[in-house]
Amino acid sequence: MSDFTSNFWSVYVAALTVIGIVACLVLLWMAGRKKVISTSDNTTGHVWDEDLVEMNNPLPRWWVWLFVITVVFGLAYLAAYPGLGAFAGKLGWSQQAAYDAEVAKAKAELEPLYARFASMKPEDLARDPQAMAIGERLYMNNCAQCHGSDARGSKGFPNLTDKDWLHGGAPEKIRETLEKGRVGNMPPMAAAVGTPEDVRNVAHYVLSLSGSPHDSLRASLGKPKFAACAACHGADGKGMTAMGAPNLTDDIWLHGWGEAAIAAIVTNGKVNEMPAQAEKLTEAQIGVLTSYVWGLSNKAGAAR
Repeated sequence: MSDFTSNFWSVYVAALTVIGIVACLVLLWMAGRKKVISTSDNTTGHVWDEDLVEMNNPLPRWWVWLFVITVVFGLAYLAAYPGLGAFAGKLGWSQQAAYDAEVAKAKAELEPLYARFASMKPEDLARDPQAMAIGERLYMNNCAQCHGSDARGSKGFPNLTDKDWLHGGAPEKIRETLEKGRVGNMPPMAAAVGTPEDVRNVAHYVLSLSGSPHDSLRASLGKPKFAACAACHGADGKGMTAMGAPNLTDDIWLHGWGEAAIAAIVTNGKVNEMPAQAEKLTEAQIGVLTSYVWGLSNKAGAAR
């Protein structure tokens, strides 16, 4: 949605453009009519640096006509293309239409290539050098902004090169994520856990599940309170891919580890969103990108 709520700026720019063109014509007309009184030697009488005089010669005719042609071109351009507020121009050109035409042309040129990929299994695509070269470019253009150029992610953005998948790492699950996106919602659980001290104890119990440094006394006190978390993460803390609940036993921390980080998430909750790519990429492109992402965490399978 546009940030502009009125057409003020488009009218403002259009008015400045028209005024500028008209001002150029007026200036040219006034310059052509004004006659400078000259002396007998055809100078204006102005002298600089003792011997530098100003001649009273008119503009070269070719220069004047070039000026006129430029103004006429500007008016013709404004009539043919968008430039005057909401006026679309006689040619009906638009940036969106030009972009759509370029995209359609690119899709038509790549269609034979993608047709070959469409008949291949994701695992086979991951072993195809040409497909993976295209997949890498698709990844760099659409995914690297969040997951990094090396696909190792960062705080809040999953690492795509390991085996830790919130919703499962099978090709069909990766494709589903790419097409539809994901919204991960960890609700605030402080009220269900108990007091702030109970939250700290649960944090230490969660740390103990992965063998991370923790206070064993607090962890023992937090174990019964973990029952409030088990509905999503499981009684053993291994998570549930059906719900996108992370495994708490593998020492992989998407939003940081330690008592403070875990207590903050338990208290405040956390919402993460993976945007859907179905409107940006074609089915064939998503298929190639799926195989590329799958191959990042299945190097051995992709190499066979």
